[in-house]
Amino acid sequence: MKKKLLLLSLASLTAGAALAEYPDKPVTIVVPFAAGGPTDKVARDLAESLRKPLGATIVIENVGGAGGTLGATKVAKAAPDGYTVLLHHIGMATSPALYRNLQYKTLDDFEYLGMVNEVPMTLIGKPGLPANSYPELVKWLEANKGKINLANAGLGAASHLCGLLFQSALKIDMTTVPYKGTGPAMTDLMGGQVDLMCDQTTNTTSQIEGGKVKAYAVTTTKRLTTPALAKLPTLDEMGMKGFNVSIWHGVYAPKNTPKAVLDKISTALRTAIRDPEFIKRQEALGAVVVTDGRVNGAEHKKFVEAEINKWGPVIKAAGQYAD
Repeated sequence: MKKKLLLLSLASLTAGAALAEYPDKPVTIVVPFAAGGPTDKVARDLAESLRKPLGATIVIENVGGAGGTLGATKVAKAAPDGYTVLLHHIGMATSPALYRNLQYKTLDDFEYLGMVNEVPMTLIGKPGLPANSYPELVKWLEANKGKINLANAGLGAASHLCGLLFQSALKIDMTTVPYKGTGPAMTDLMGGQVDLMCDQTTNTTSQIEGGKVKAYAVTTTKRLTTPALAKLPTLDEMGMKGFNVSIWHGVYAPKNTPKAVLDKISTALRTAIRDPEFIKRQEALGAVVVTDGRVNGAEHKKFVEAEINKWGPVIKAAGQYAD
């Protein structure tokens, strides 16, 4: 009995020492996409505000490929010591349906630390579309079934997911045109080679402001306050009740990371996203910093599970998979 108590005491002291020392080296945030994209920008903004409350140097590592699954796999298999974490977007919830051979289990192989932000989306069209309002667009879509091209930035991209849900809700099939990124998709939309696209405000606001595309609606349940988008109706108020698509970002650690370390990261994360400078930088991207219960790991995990259940049937019905 004395030996058992001694072992428990030693274990407690070891855990306490580990917490006292953490972090004693740089912490790496893995971004599962290339540098320069919206998720990378969120990660770098977060790193700026996270350094002080966490008390560590933050290193960004871009591990792009396979729709974000390569970077997520790297973190799932990393040492559970708090020195490697993942910042991922909605792909965390859609990958289970999109990829047949996923190398990790989204709900089982990570510790959930909290949600960071949400980015609204807009439904936009080529400048030459005859429709000038959402009701007119619906009439045009009905009259042109089988002839409509819907652009996206590639399998699993935000624009791909939003487009799938839009088609499903409207019950009108469109020809999906995948591109290698938002840039070429937007170029062809502005040039009239494709008809429609649904994408993040971070990618569409400047084009809407410049009159280079037509804007029809936003995908959130409430209208946006950004000047260029404030007059746009929501798809919900236009008849698609419950239609709500935003691209969110969350932070994750490998499974079995010690609770004391998780608590320290989570506390620092909540402090970082309340930083006025971080909020200002996110607003400039058209993003909204999360302030509800999803800033906590347990609530964020419930949200991700609900998103998996939401997107799974839509993706499977579309029959669009990747190995």
